[in-house]
Amino acid sequence: MEKIVAACGLVCSGCFAHKATLKDDDILRAKTAEFWSTIYGADIKPEDINCNGCLTEGVKFNHCKECEVRLCCLEKGYENCAHCPDYCCDKLDALLTNIPEGRTVLNEIKNTI
Repeated sequence: MEKIVAACGLVCSGCFAHKATLKDDDILRAKTAEFWSTIYGADIKPEDINCNGCLTEGVKFNHCKECEVRLCCLEKGYENCAHCPDYCCDKLDALLTNIPEGRTVLNEIKNTI
């Protein structure tokens, strides 16, 4: 499977919502909804677990649809935030405090450009 990296550095191709969408797997959707509801203290339903990937065409998970970092990256036309000359801006830095694995991925990409 091709590695798909979100604007923020999360690996979409490793995400349960992405996997459930590709496989049309309702069992994975239900398990993911239950798990994410628990860890994020949110009411996430199995039908919410659909996403084709952050910067690709198609359906997005609820948060991803409205993510400011994603929208900025799309507007500027970058593959992900590592390609932006403003990397790492305040908006992205604030998001990455909650997802340090995204920073690791983006730093690795930045070092190869």
